[in-house]
Amino acid sequence: MIERYCDGTAPVARRLDVDPLASHFKEFAALLAHQGYAPATVQSKLQLLDALSRWLKRRTLQTADLDEQRVNLFLKHRTHRSRTRRGDASTVGQLLSFLRGRGCIPINPEEIDTTPMGCIEHDFARFLSAERGLKPVTVAGYLRTVRRFLLQRFGQEELRLDELCLQDINRFILERAQHIRRRYAKSIVTALRSFLRFLQQRGTITAELAAAVPAVANWRLSHLPKTLAPAQVERLLKRCSRYTPIGQRDYTILLLLARLGLRAGEVVAMTLDDLDWEAGEFIVRGKGDRRERLPLPHDVGVAIARYLRHVRPPCSIRRVFIRMKAPHCGFAGAAAICDVVRRALWRAELDPAFKGAHLLRHSSPRICCAGALRWSRSASCCVIVALIPPRSMPRSILRRFAASRSLGREAHHDHLTMRPG
Repeated sequence: MIERYCDGTAPVARRLDVDPLASHFKEFAALLAHQGYAPATVQSKLQLLDALSRWLKRRTLQTADLDEQRVNLFLKHRTHRSRTRRGDASTVGQLLSFLRGRGCIPINPEEIDTTPMGCIEHDFARFLSAERGLKPVTVAGYLRTVRRFLLQRFGQEELRLDELCLQDINRFILERAQHIRRRYAKSIVTALRSFLRFLQQRGTITAELAAAVPAVANWRLSHLPKTLAPAQVERLLKRCSRYTPIGQRDYTILLLLARLGLRAGEVVAMTLDDLDWEAGEFIVRGKGDRRERLPLPHDVGVAIARYLRHVRPPCSIRRVFIRMKAPHCGFAGAAAICDVVRRALWRAELDPAFKGAHLLRHSSPRICCAGALRWSRSASCCVIVALIPPRSMPRSILRRFAASRSLGREAHHDHLTMRPG
């Protein structure tokens, strides 16, 4: 199989039996092909690995000697000889992960910060993950705020957390609020409150400082509406081309955001195991590791089924939505979903003040109210589109459902009587 990617590079084929990395070329090439890379790209990556293997041989190094430090030296060597190409660092990173997965090189030991600051951060991170159920990206943001606060208060001195007072907290918030937007200032206040509750819970402080942390003035409805009109949302969906693989995937994502008001992270976290086709429902993995079952609207279910059957590349990843370009894997985070929304807004020639996935999340209640509880019956079950408002909806929007609440109860009763079994 390796000869398929060695056309025009005879030295690679001749050295397959002598270079340090020779025995791994075939398996690594198979892995790249399985991840969706084109043959020309696989060949380019193997040429880089061939150069790395020769570099190791000249220095009498073996595969087990390979690590990040030596990889950086190799890349600097190629830079000095003007042979670097875009993606070289990513390729050698893939190789290191591949070799560690097969036990050929040791896994880097986790560096543990044993300083007082590091111990406090470690305990606080475990508290946020285990007891609060926060995501790693949120935990990382909280830790940055706490570290900055402690460094400003104590500097290089000993951490005397029992001496913390309200003046220290107010001073830090006022100083930081001058350099950031109010939205981020609110996140700093949230992180500090959580940290102070953590300290009180473990007995480090006795005063309830968390309740005295000042709030950031950021009133509701004090800015431009973060919503689109129902006609604009329909225009957004119609301008999304469903004749290309990426267009069909993006259309399905937009439907989930617009019809059900999901968060971007919830769309990213969807797996194939979350879809219950027989019941016409699916599981939403929300904040705090909460899992909720929601009805699957007919048009959304049809779009997901079409995407899974005809568009989604075959791979071992259980995520519903994956990258269409190699490597085939799930989205890295919510920012990818926000990019899908921004591209859709550009195609629809819409320029709202706020762009991102939350724009459609806030617009979904308006669509549901305007549609007045549309429902459709599939072959196996009846699905109500707008029985209940999306979760964690702003209170100002929840009032829009009050007028149709009685109608929703009647529709829900009909839904339960019409479902089989």
